[in-house]
Amino acid sequence: MAENTQTQQVTFQLGEEIYGVDIMDVKEIVKVTAVRPIPNAPYYVEGIFNLRSEIIPVINLHKRFGIKKMAVGEDGTEFEGGFIILNIDGMKAGIVIDRVARVVTIEKDEIKPPPQMISGIGTEYINGVVRRDSSYLILLDIRKIFNAKELQKIMNGGVDEAEAE
Repeated sequence: MAENTQTQQVTFQLGEEIYGVDIMDVKEIVKVTAVRPIPNAPYYVEGIFNLRSEIIPVINLHKRFGIKKMAVGEDGTEFEGGFIILNIDGMKAGIVIDRVARVVTIEKDEIKPPPQMISGIGTEYINGVVRRDSSYLILLDIRKIFNAKELQKIMNGGVDEAEAE
């Protein structure tokens, strides 16, 4: 069996940088919708929203990693924000994005180790960096950014199941 030498990434903009997550971890992309705050949630949790009768927590990576939101476009147009819905080990979570870029196919040998610090995101959360034209595509490791236990805690209103008993 031939080894898979490529990966497909859903790319999106957060602030000035372009990030990518593995397409196999993306359930869908949705436009900004009403988000209800969760009491006692971590500072980077925007809240929850209802997506076709499924409750999805929304995480703000801008807040989590200290990334400035994308400025209004040069032509004065608003950016098209939204959420990328991720499936993380059976749990779903939305991440706030400034703009969806596109799906790109990357040769695995193009992926380089990340420098020590990129726009506030530590290297422990990055799978690698790919040179694209005049910039870089930063590949995120969503399983390190969000683990299933952390998502479960958020869904329980900031209370760990063990603490609740």
